[in-house]
Amino acid sequence: METAVFRIEENPVHLGLGAKVLVQEPFTDMSWYERYSERTASDGIEGRLVSVYRFSESWDSWEMHPEGEELVYCMAGEITLHQELPDGTKTVTLRAGDAIVNPAGVWHTADVSGEATVFFITAGVGTQHKSR
Repeated sequence: METAVFRIEENPVHLGLGAKVLVQEPFTDMSWYERYSERTASDGIEGRLVSVYRFSESWDSWEMHPEGEELVYCMAGEITLHQELPDGTKTVTLRAGDAIVNPAGVWHTADVSGEATVFFITAGVGTQHKSR
C-alpha cells in the first residue's frame, strides 16, 4: 500500500465505515458538498467529514447537521460561533486551542475579524443551509 502526502486544507478526508480514511477531491465551492454527499452516502450517519478551513470573513449563512454532532476546534486566530439553541442564541468566542461541539439539529454560524484557522469533524448527512 502506498500513501501520499496531502494538505487537509485543500483535500478534506472522509472517515468511513471499516475505519477507512478516504482523501477527497480538492474543495472548490459549496457545490463540493453535494458531490461529497453522493460519494459517501452509503456510510450513512456513521461517516464523518474532517476538514480545515481558513476564514478571513464572517459566514454568510447558517448551517445545521440534523443527524449528528460537529466538533469545532480553533487552531489559530479567533472565531465567534453563534448557536440557535432551544433557550436562545448562544455566542462563544473560540481562540487558538479552544473547541466546542455543535449539537445535532442546532443551527450555527460564525463571525471572524482578522483570520482564523478551524478544524472540523462533521456528521454531514442531511446538512442544511439557510441565509443569514
